[in-house]
Amino acid sequence: MFHAYASRMLAALSFVMLVASAAQADDVTFAIKNSHPNAMRVELYSQDRDYVWPGEDKDYFLDDGETKQLPISCNAGESICYGAWVDGDEGTYWGVGPGNTEKCEDCCYTCSGGETEEIELVP
Repeated sequence: MFHAYASRMLAALSFVMLVASAAQADDVTFAIKNSHPNAMRVELYSQDRDYVWPGEDKDYFLDDGETKQLPISCNAGESICYGAWVDGDEGTYWGVGPGNTEKCEDCCYTCSGGETEEIELVP
């Protein structure tokens, strides 16, 4: 009888731990304004795992003067950096640039819900 009770308790504890770890997901919205006279491409890169938004070899497109809200689902506490570049000119970039290859100051945010301040990309 004790064995059956212990098995049920272990199963219940495993279920609680599974639900608790699944609850670690969060959502954050990146607010990005393109103040450059040319269109831009933007991707968001996790610094804690191999993940890119929007993914699947796609990127976000911002016309000149356009502001976009980029909502993503991420892991709570995850560090996410933006990379932006002029459409057709990957040598002109902001943040970590195309492919997450550059270093940056102030281009990363922690996934903790809510929305970033407006990130203005200026020439």
